This record gives sequence, C-alpha cells and structure tokens, in this order.
Amino acid sequence: MTPSDLIIVVGRQFGSGGRKIGKALAKHYGLDYYDKEMLSEAAVRFGMNPDIFARYDEKRPSPLRSLLSNAFGVAESYENSMSSESIYQRQSYVIRQLAEKKGCVFVGRSADYILREHPHLVSIFLHAPIEHRAKAILDRGDAKSIDKAKEFANKIDASRENFYNYFAGSGWGHADNYHLTLNSALLGEDATLEVIKSYIDNRFK
Repeated sequence: MTPSDLIIVVGRQFGSGGRKIGKALAKHYGLDYYDKEMLSEAAVRFGMNPDIFARYDEKRPSPLRSLLSNAFGVAESYENSMSSESIYQRQSYVIRQLAEKKGCVFVGRSADYILREHPHLVSIFLHAPIEHRAKAILDRGDAKSIDKAKEFANKIDASRENFYNYFAGSGWGHADNYHLTLNSALLGEDATLEVIKSYIDNRFK
C-alpha cells in the first residue's frame, strides 16, 4: 500500500480540532481533503445540487415530516421531495466515488460507516472536555461567551450524533466503533496529529 491509497475519516466533537487535524493529515500524506464545503463542491462533478447537499448536511430526517409523507403521500416540489434519506444516498454515492479514485481524508458525514469495507480505511474520533472545546469555539469567534459556546457545541454534537446513529444504526463517538479515539485536549492538536501519523505509519508500514 502507498499513502495515496489511504482513506482517513475523522469523526469529531465540535471544537475538538477535527478539521485542522484532517487538513494536516491530507497535506502530510498528499491526499484530497473533503469537509462540508469541499464535499458539496465535489457533488457538482456528479451533476448534483451543492445547495441541497449543504442544507441537509449531517441532519437526520424529521420524524414528523417522514410520518406525514409516508401516511398521506403529500405532494411536494422536487426540491422539497428530496428527503434526508435520498440526500444521504446521494452523498454516500459521492463519497464512494471519490474514495475509489484516490486516497482521501473525509471529515464527518458518517464516511467511516459508508466506507467501512475499504481495506485501507483509518477511522478516527476526536473528543475533548466541553470547557476546552468551548474556549476554542470562543477564540475563533463562533460564540460570544463561554456559556454560549458550550450551548453551541452541545447542539452541534447532538445533531451529529442523531444523524450518525440514524443512518449507521448507532455508535457515534463510541470507542469500539473506530480504529483510534483521542482526547485532543491532553496533548494539543499538534501532538495529537503526530500520534495519528505514528499509528497510520506503523499500521501500514
């Protein structure tokens, strides 16, 4: 195996440094990098609407809407009829196609579940105490106070967990669901990155 065959998926709690570490891994191994924005852009290559991708990103279906649609067959416009399930299927297709062409780093989107049979998959989950993550969120300007940052982090994490568990069945953030889980606050992002690189290099040497 060469580094160009690697598929790395970074799951993360909000504010734990997942995007920064994911980008650093992609740069180190010469891999393409995909997060929310980049995956939406990639969808265009396959003739899909990036705005719809972004709107449904990491959101589980509304139980009430699904119930009404299934029970009454509510007629909707084409865009509204694009359920979260169908968007997920399209997103899964894009992720699989990208992974087949070249090694990649994916951040979130349950890509670890979608690509679970890939022989060169490395699935990582990053977490950190809420106080550490709230400070990081505050420092980058995504909230105006520590309390608001904590509230924001908990809201985003709940959405990510609901999305992942709905489509994958369960397991978001559970240690036995990943190859490697790390508390990024213990060593800091740079040292955490080095631990991940050491794991990958030793596993595939």
